[in-house]
Amino acid sequence: MAFKYGAGLGAVGSYQVAGVPWITGSGAEGLPGSAEHKIEFPTVAKSVLVMMFDPTNDAPLRVSFNSTGSGNVVGGNHFYPLTSTRDAVSFGVKCKEIYISNTTSNTSGYVVVAELTGISSNEMFTLTGSGLTD
Repeated sequence: MAFKYGAGLGAVGSYQVAGVPWITGSGAEGLPGSAEHKIEFPTVAKSVLVMMFDPTNDAPLRVSFNSTGSGNVVGGNHFYPLTSTRDAVSFGVKCKEIYISNTTSNTSGYVVVAELTGISSNEMFTLTGSGLTD
């Protein structure tokens, strides 16, 4: 039986090649106060950039790998804060989703740019545990 190499979570080549570009954002309506958006990628991402983009409000946002309502995401500080317009964070990680939450009553906006692999998001495990939800 011959081995057939293909895209997968453990396939180094899936992360070495340039990723397929993918961009989304909160749109003109923004992220309402005290709301959370779940951003699901069509395939596993190998890197993600999130930028706060709201020229009027500067309402702080939180970026996390789990919902702020799950585990100890907020209490354990398992999120990255974006506090002013053009503030950004870049993660070089494999993931199938991220969460962006608004911490105030003001509307705020964001843009997400990802590099996608050829790996099906169904193959990606759920990110939980120490540093994520515990």
